[in-house]
Amino acid sequence: MTHAVLGGLVAVGWLVLPLARAGADTPATVARGAGVTAPPVAAPQDGTTTGDLVPPLVAVGAAGALAAYAYTRRRRRAATRTTPGGGPEVVPLHELDRKARQLLVEIDDCVRVGAEELGLAADRSAGDAVEPFVYDLRQAEAELAAAFRLRQRLDEAEASGVTLAEGEDDSREVLEEIIARCQDAGRRLDAAAPGFDQIRALERNAAAAVESAESRFRKVATRTPAAEATIADLHKRYTPATSLPVVGDAGQAKDRLVFTTFHLNQARWYADRGDGAKAAAHLRAAEGALGQAADLVNGVDRLAGELASAAAELPVALAAVEAVRDAARRHPANGSAGLVGQLGHTETLLSGVRHVTAAGPYDPLDALRRVVEAAAGLARAGGGDVPDGRAYALLPARSALAGASCFIGTHRGAVDSEARTRLAEAERLLGSGSATLSEVRRADDLAREARRLAERDVRAYGNPAAGRGGAGAGGAVLGGILLSDGEGGPMSYGGPHTRGRRAASFT
Repeated sequence: MTHAVLGGLVAVGWLVLPLARAGADTPATVARGAGVTAPPVAAPQDGTTTGDLVPPLVAVGAAGALAAYAYTRRRRRAATRTTPGGGPEVVPLHELDRKARQLLVEIDDCVRVGAEELGLAADRSAGDAVEPFVYDLRQAEAELAAAFRLRQRLDEAEASGVTLAEGEDDSREVLEEIIARCQDAGRRLDAAAPGFDQIRALERNAAAAVESAESRFRKVATRTPAAEATIADLHKRYTPATSLPVVGDAGQAKDRLVFTTFHLNQARWYADRGDGAKAAAHLRAAEGALGQAADLVNGVDRLAGELASAAAELPVALAAVEAVRDAARRHPANGSAGLVGQLGHTETLLSGVRHVTAAGPYDPLDALRRVVEAAAGLARAGGGDVPDGRAYALLPARSALAGASCFIGTHRGAVDSEARTRLAEAERLLGSGSATLSEVRRADDLAREARRLAERDVRAYGNPAAGRGGAGAGGAVLGGILLSDGEGGPMSYGGPHTRGRRAASFT
């Protein structure tokens, strides 16, 4: 608006200027084509000529263009403004921050559920039929990943002592981009939801889909007791803290299976009576719970395999790093000035690993992390030909990442944006396939932090009420299978506005 006011003042100045010239002689005009002097043209009675009006008209036009530009800029920022008291005011930064966090959680849930249901659709549909929806999901994932990366940068700046308010302009711009990316991802998934329902056709093929879900249910139910036995074996074989991440997973898997049983029965009952809409709603609830039960059981088996691999890899890694340490001791002059001090730290780390492995049950993944730390320290101090610490670091990092992802996915109804942001950053660092040792170790730290933050959120969330979702509904709400207190219906492929579309049929 400032541009418009200045332009208007210029225009007024041009309009007033000709009045001061009133009474001046009017020059003769020359008829160029005739080569003679034409008679003087009588001036208008107000003392201005037609040419005098051109500059003010141009100025008025420029002022109008500037005003239109300013109005367009205000319209583009309408999503981040409000009008309490009648005047436009910028949305408070803390409110913008809250909205960004909320959208990150919503879209992350949508992407997770979309991937789950898309996998089920791919099993029963031709590959080319689901391709458009795979593409939409990938685009939404890319927007979400970019939004999480921006959120991580904001959090890192805040951790370094720069608050949102201190860098308000930059923070506002980043938060607006996070919101825009999340909204774009949500709109894409919302637009794809009706077409996806046509591909899945749960309402028309409810009976066949129930049979397929029942078959998967039997497989997961058979594996659950074995998962309990595996957890007990881990508790005996390693330190108690080693198996702590999965200690309750078999019990939670059983809870999800109880919920699955109830809703599969409901889906079968409605399908037999020709009510495809209600059958599809209950089937989606059963599918979501069944998927989480499988994830929990798979997580137990995965951790057991990772611990066994780490225990087998540890002696090789330990011997390799000890050989480099011994060589550096014999020729300390070949290293940097800090090598002597680093040798002492390395000795402490490696001696600690030797001690815990000889004393009895231990955590192989944690021991491998200590060996990696020793190798990294020697490399920084110029300790000679240090073995590839990255190869040893990948196993603990991938284990931490998989564990955090499983926990967040099966407790997403309670997990806020902070844990999800750390997980997304860890996935980004490890996902390139060419991560450096420092990036792998950073991803490991971020994944473990994500798990800690998620567990904090779950403790604060407490035990949700069962509502009307039937047996096991509390766990289904905690897992984000049902949208709210057992009454919001099951989540389906779609964005924030379509993901709960089956709620009306969920009774």
